[in-house]
Amino acid sequence: MVSLQALAPFLVTLAATVGLVLTKRWHGRVSLDSSFGVQRQHTAPTPRIGGVAMAFGLVASYVLATGTAKTILGTMVVAGVPAFSAGLLEDLTKRVGVRFRLFSTMATGMLAWAISGTAMQDTGLWGLDSLLGYLPIAVAFTAFVVGGVANAINIIDGFNGLAAGVATIMLTAMGCIAVGVGDADVAQVAFILASIALGFGTINWPWGKIFMGDGGAYLLGFLVAWIAILLPMRNAEVNGWATLLACAYPVLEVLFSIYRKIKRHGHHPGQPDKCHLHHFLHRRVIRKVFPRAQRDLQNGLTGSLMWGCALLPAIWSVGYYDNTPMLVVGFFIAVIGYAATFARLTQFVWCFQAATLRRRNVAVT
Repeated sequence: MVSLQALAPFLVTLAATVGLVLTKRWHGRVSLDSSFGVQRQHTAPTPRIGGVAMAFGLVASYVLATGTAKTILGTMVVAGVPAFSAGLLEDLTKRVGVRFRLFSTMATGMLAWAISGTAMQDTGLWGLDSLLGYLPIAVAFTAFVVGGVANAINIIDGFNGLAAGVATIMLTAMGCIAVGVGDADVAQVAFILASIALGFGTINWPWGKIFMGDGGAYLLGFLVAWIAILLPMRNAEVNGWATLLACAYPVLEVLFSIYRKIKRHGHHPGQPDKCHLHHFLHRRVIRKVFPRAQRDLQNGLTGSLMWGCALLPAIWSVGYYDNTPMLVVGFFIAVIGYAATFARLTQFVWCFQAATLRRRNVAVT
C-alpha cells in the first residue's frame, strides 16, 4: 500500500519536472540559471525552478493520503509555504537576501509547530533536553533545526543528483526506522517524500536538465527536518541521535562550512564559495579519473559519488536506532571521516587540518 501511495506523487513530480523542462522557452526569461557564478558547475543556462514540481508532488500526496498520514502531509503543505516562497522568489529574481531566506525557513519550523503542536524536545542530550522542557525554548530550537537542515540541503545542492539523492537516502532511512518501531504513518509519509525527491532526481541526474533551486532545496530540507523531528517525538524508543545520524552528511557540511568561513578572515557564513567537500571531490577525483567525460557527466558522477557520504551514516542509524551509545559512536565516526576526507582532498595527505581552515588565504585549484 505504501508503495502504491508513493507511486502517484513520484509520477506527478516526474511529469511536472518534465513539463518545466519542455516549456522553458516560455518561462526561461525568469527561471533560467546562468552558467556564470562562484558556484556554477553547469555549461548552459538551466531552469532552476524544480521546486515547483516537488510542490506539485507534495500537494498530490496530500490529496491522495488518508488518516494520520494526510494530517502530517497537510501540516507540511501549509507550513512549507514560507520557505518555499522565499526560495522561489530568489530563484526568479536573484535579489532575496540570505538573512530573509534563513528567517523564512525558521518561520516554516514555527508554523509547523503552531499547526501540529509538535516541537523537538528529545535530542538524547540530558542538559539540552532539560532546557527543551520549556516550550518557548523547544519551539525556538525546532525553528533552528528546520532552518539549519533546509539551508544544509541548499548548500549541498551543487551537483546533479546530489541533493535529491541525499534526501532520498535520508528519508528512506528514517522511514525504515519508523517501520522498525511500528509507526506506519511516519513511515508512509517518509517513503512518499522520498518518492517526490526521486521523481525530481530522475530528470535532474545525471545531465542536469533542471535544478531544484532555492525553493526546492528549502522545501525539501523542511520535509526532511520535519520527519527527523516527528520520528523521535512520536516514538520514545527513538531519540534525536538517530535522526541526526541519518542526516549527518548535510548537517556536517553546513556546520563545517560556517566554521571554515568564520575562521578564514571572518567571512560571512552566507558567502558562497567552491570549498565544499563536493567541490574538492569533483576537482581532485572525478575530473582526474574521468578527464575526457563531458562536463555535465562529470557533474552527475560527482553527485552520485557523494551519495555514499549520506548512505553510510544512514545505514548505521537504521541498524542502531534504539541504541544511543552506538548512535553517538556512529556520529563521531562520521565527523572524523568527513574531516579526514576533507583534509585529504585539500592537503593531499591523511590529516585533520584542512587547507581551507588555515587563517591565511589558500589558492584553491
